[in-house]
Amino acid sequence: MTPDAQTVDQAVRILDLTGVLANAILGGIAARSARLDLIGFIALAILSGLGGGMIRDALLQAGPVAALADPLYLIMALIGAAIAFVIPFQGRFPQLALTLLDALSLGCWANVGAQKTLDLGLGILPAVLMGALTAVGGSTVRDVMLRKVPTIFGGNTLNASSALVSSVLTVVFYQLGNSSLGSVVAIVAATAVSLLSRRFGWTLPTEVHAPKPARQASAWLHGWWGGTGGQLFAGRRRDNGNDRDDGNDDARDGTADGTPEGTARD
Repeated sequence: MTPDAQTVDQAVRILDLTGVLANAILGGIAARSARLDLIGFIALAILSGLGGGMIRDALLQAGPVAALADPLYLIMALIGAAIAFVIPFQGRFPQLALTLLDALSLGCWANVGAQKTLDLGLGILPAVLMGALTAVGGSTVRDVMLRKVPTIFGGNTLNASSALVSSVLTVVFYQLGNSSLGSVVAIVAATAVSLLSRRFGWTLPTEVHAPKPARQASAWLHGWWGGTGGQLFAGRRRDNGNDRDDGNDDARDGTADGTPEGTARD
């Protein structure tokens, strides 16, 4: 049975605000690790909880930024900053709760970003891009502010990949005419990918090793260039240089033995 559209919208709304709170707390935890003051807690909480949606709305240019038009977003971000400022969040249970909320918010924000882009009449690729940007934009800006390599750029679990999964599923179900079911599937799938990657340490590869024949060909080319080929080109450069030197010597000889001195002797 297809879920009721209004019920799904309300659930996504609640999950959206909960994700803002959870990611604002994560921003506050990052501020505590960097030993920032209260202003630093507030700034990183707002960036972490609302940065992705702000960037999306600024790029789409479709009315005011949602995080500024709806006061609940800023309120939830400020509450998250206050909670992180007071509570150190040490222990297994708080970390597990934040991990679960972060995974849910990734799928939710990617779904909201992709669907909003499609509602504006843009294409599939912009929708996937805006969905992923909504989900990971805030954490990326937060890491940049702390002068860290953003976690989505490698060596970490599949946060960006989870957002892409949610965005793609949102687009697919939108094209099929069932956005409500698509929201549920996209959020659940992205949450599952995010949690499983953290549980089993799944990461994307950081480099690609060429097959053995390709490596052998590369080694042969490197040896040829450093040996015969390199010497050949070096010899040609030396020969060309010697030819130019001989030409200069001939010119100098012609000047020394030529008309001026001959005229003087005559």
